Amino acid sequence: MKIRIGTRGSKLALWQAHFTQAKLAEIGVETELVILKTQGDLIQHLGFDKMEGKGFFTKEIEEALLRGDIDLAVHSMKDLPTQAPEGLVITAVSYRENPADLLLIRPEAVDAGKIFKLKENAIVGTSAARRKAQMLDFRPDVQMKDIRGNVPTRVEKLREGQFDAIFLAAAGVNRLEMDLSDLEMVSLHPFEFVPAPAQGVLAWQTNRDDVAVRTILKKIHHSEVAAVTNVERRVLQLLDGGCQLPLGVHCVRDEQGYYHAHAACLLDGRMRRARYSASTNAGIAEYLVEQLRSA
Repeated sequence: MKIRIGTRGSKLALWQAHFTQAKLAEIGVETELVILKTQGDLIQHLGFDKMEGKGFFTKEIEEALLRGDIDLAVHSMKDLPTQAPEGLVITAVSYRENPADLLLIRPEAVDAGKIFKLKENAIVGTSAARRKAQMLDFRPDVQMKDIRGNVPTRVEKLREGQFDAIFLAAAGVNRLEMDLSDLEMVSLHPFEFVPAPAQGVLAWQTNRDDVAVRTILKKIHHSEVAAVTNVERRVLQLLDGGCQLPLGVHCVRDEQGYYHAHAACLLDGRMRRARYSASTNAGIAEYLVEQLRSA
């Protein structure tokens, strides 16, 4: 049996697809890649908050899965809407890479005395509503400017001087093993600058009724990661959010088995924060949402 894996064509998406191939090869499964273009790939001149709908980087891949053109879709889980199309399911998830956001700063824009080491009135690039909202909450002086393109493209725009700083996910930087030694790198603590739900995790999506592929994927599934990403994505679902919602949620489980969750969301024009710890993940999402709405 050869499994056809659907993926986007960016460097990071291909890393994710090749990682999936390697994991499946370890258990003796043969695969081939099918590269697909998504709305998010094709529309590069607009920020996400100006694009319609949800699932900018997933919709076309999900449609290929439903048609039977591919057997398995590999997604960055943070791009995946919480409501799957009828007939599709997330069958398995990967290990979690560092979930933190990184702020990359040109040396000329560094000010060690300021929050995030960023000079006054700096121009910061991101198309994520979540990053814009949290940055302006910490640094109201900063000028936010949309930036699009894959990770290497965004870094090149920074080096060219189009921005003083840009946001990247630590997971993408680590996976691409990029040399960023010419830039100041500030790692933002995920309990303070809260990442996107499921940031750093890959989701493996299949047809609900494809028992053969689902059985195979269960062999590479990380249930301990699913236990925390389920909390994060449940918050997103309860707030009926997509990529445009300025929401960060991060949940971890400590060595004693306790869950610790933090959330930050711009609601009604105001940044609201919530946190909660419990011995089980049941009900954490609901409590966080209640806190956010009443903060």
